[in-house]
Amino acid sequence: MKKVLMHCCCAPCFITIQEDISQNGMLINGQRVPVEMTAFWYNPNIHPKAEYDRRLDSFIKFCEMKEQDKVILDEYDLQGFTRDVVEQVGEGKKWDIRCKYCYYRRLEAAFKYAAENGYDIVSTTLTRSPFQNHDAINFVAELLSKKYGVDYVYSDYRHTYYEGQKKAREYGLYMQKYCGCVFSFDAGKWVY
Repeated sequence: MKKVLMHCCCAPCFITIQEDISQNGMLINGQRVPVEMTAFWYNPNIHPKAEYDRRLDSFIKFCEMKEQDKVILDEYDLQGFTRDVVEQVGEGKKWDIRCKYCYYRRLEAAFKYAAENGYDIVSTTLTRSPFQNHDAINFVAELLSKKYGVDYVYSDYRHTYYEGQKKAREYGLYMQKYCGCVFSFDAGKWVY
């Protein structure tokens, strides 16, 4: 059975993915296959610290409700994240848009952990949101797949976005109002 490390941006995005994969297996190369999935938390970009804590607590609560295996790399790093955005994002720099850097930083931790701990596949809940840049996520994940020698499986769960929000409310989980980083935070509005 394949071992999957699922990078999780938040509990609401993980709900429908976790339930689908647990019940139906993971869609790999057009076929549903049973997998052993571990949820992986690494989101040092989330701002402010109180928001980070609420999202992490909600993630833990959901994983405990579902008896879902999890790994938590608990690192809040506003200063490092913003410094790296300034240094690495923009014309002539490593990343052309800030979100690519953000995806890279978070997914690199997942791929590194997966490679060091015997996982076969990395995937991410970022691909559940219609507000995320799926092309950029896939570009970054493919780079990291080659770098770390761990397969990447893209799963498009955008069709479950509103169902996941509804279930999060039913489960009493925290529902954020913006992507997460200081640049996307504007009085609780989504800003990209």
